[in-house]
Amino acid sequence: MGTNNGTNGHKNGKVKDSGDELHDKQVFTTGEAAEVCKVSQQTIIRCFDAGRLKGFRVPGSRFRRIPREELIRFMKANEIPTEGFGGGKKKILVVDDDPEIVALFKDVFGTDGRFELATATTGYDAGLMTTDFKPDLMILDYMLPDINGNMVCKTVRKNAKLDGMKILIVSGVVNRGEIDELLGSGADDFLKKPFDLEELMARVESLIEA
Repeated sequence: MGTNNGTNGHKNGKVKDSGDELHDKQVFTTGEAAEVCKVSQQTIIRCFDAGRLKGFRVPGSRFRRIPREELIRFMKANEIPTEGFGGGKKKILVVDDDPEIVALFKDVFGTDGRFELATATTGYDAGLMTTDFKPDLMILDYMLPDINGNMVCKTVRKNAKLDGMKILIVSGVVNRGEIDELLGSGADDFLKKPFDLEELMARVESLIEA
């Protein structure tokens, strides 16, 4: 399996239509959310301002933005069909330079029909692939050849388009202070190597609700 499978908007020579591209977004404007929910933009704005739809405002402006996972939660809570979101596989990006670990992840997730898998071996490649692949979850090794997990987390979390992406650090790091630093840098969870495959799957399913 190549590391860039499914990393662009083309499949079998076809280009995704605008509806597919809209559902692929990680962060939505109120207008885009209204289009997806098939309601008026004012309805979305009222729900946002009332706290029923969570999100954030663009710094220095009054523009509202809604993360993908929150929009899906809102739609489910209000019985708005989410088939445009739910039809595709959950995307997982594995970032690890150990060939044996990468092969293990390919065996676990690559054969599971719920997931689409891509891999990277450096922090630099991971940064490029998050933009193109738009993963739902990044499984990130702490020690990479070019950069450590803290920097990858901090860089990713500066990108508003990736707000909905979860980060699971998988590493042999055992120092509690280092783990706390990783979580403070933007990681959502930590799993120590060596790990149990059932626990790994449970963590992944919990993070992305697969």
